[in-house]
Amino acid sequence: MTRPTRARISRAALAANLARVRAAAPGCRVIAVVKANAYGHGLLPVARALSRTDAYAVARVDEALALREAGLAHPVLLLEGPLEASDLEQAARFHLDLVVHAGEQLDMLAHYRGPARFTLWLKFDTGMNRLGFPLESFDAVMSRVQSLNCVARPLRLMTHLACADERGHPHTRRQLERIRAGLAVRGCDLSIANSAGILGLPEVLQAPTALAGAPATPCNWVRPGVMLYGISPLRGRDAGAVGLEPAMTFQTRLIALRHVVRGESVGYGATWTADRDTLIGIAAAGYGDGYPRSLPSGTPVLIGGHRAPLAGRISMDMLAIDLTEHPGTPAVGDCVTLWGRGLPVELVAEAAGTIPYELVCGITQRVAMELVD
Repeated sequence: MTRPTRARISRAALAANLARVRAAAPGCRVIAVVKANAYGHGLLPVARALSRTDAYAVARVDEALALREAGLAHPVLLLEGPLEASDLEQAARFHLDLVVHAGEQLDMLAHYRGPARFTLWLKFDTGMNRLGFPLESFDAVMSRVQSLNCVARPLRLMTHLACADERGHPHTRRQLERIRAGLAVRGCDLSIANSAGILGLPEVLQAPTALAGAPATPCNWVRPGVMLYGISPLRGRDAGAVGLEPAMTFQTRLIALRHVVRGESVGYGATWTADRDTLIGIAAAGYGDGYPRSLPSGTPVLIGGHRAPLAGRISMDMLAIDLTEHPGTPAVGDCVTLWGRGLPVELVAEAAGTIPYELVCGITQRVAMELVD
């Protein structure tokens, strides 16, 4: 029998979320971030559903090559840039754009002898302290890049925001001040805003006066990731609150019903005990599918449009649900929504003590992916 656990991916939701990006960032070009198998949603189906983007961004060369082999001709940006010289050969062959963030990458470009001219995004660190040239080296980096024969013009600049998901965070203001002082360069495209920046910092998407007060380049490229998948990037607000539609609905089915008498426990470790005679439903999903074992009893699932709480620990292949107060008449075969339409993944992630990114990226290979309209 085919395992009933499914992740249904909505083309319509993906398209609607891309439209939401464009509405929030009018006049900006959009780089759709589809790394990590499109945040667990399926690289190629998602990329095709987002074909109206201006470019794609991936983390690894193999992701970029998959897009090219599928016939997608958009610009494809390699977010971590070349990690070794062979990556430059692949980038040249498949016309990939490169983020350059370290001196070692400049060395690779200096030693490149092929005919390609690479489109570069120079990444500068304004406070993330992860990747990027220090702002103090801006002039030296720009001078060195301009001396390279394999670099296309004009140059493009980017940085990354560390705390944009928290409104009013002082670190974001410090980063914006550094951007204003060091990256507002006439004639260079500039990308600042990730999903949280797009929805939470409209000032970084406005004309240059919002950043500098002096003639400068506006932030004219945005890099949405998680919001494309209908997940809120803003802490404390779910997708519906920010006008996004969940693209993934993670579902399974009830495979058994059990009557458990008061005082009996359910599941490994006997961590949950019935305080009354209880109807328990067993659903065919567990941590082997990517549903977190850390979820506590009481976490809701959705059955027949109504929420019902988990009872006991998540197993590898199964989970238990307290259906005693369910207003319907649950039956074997009923659909169980673990997150998605009707049950925000943000809520489930909070219960698991993690972030929605980890949940959707953690769907395992044995879960069937279904693309729906």
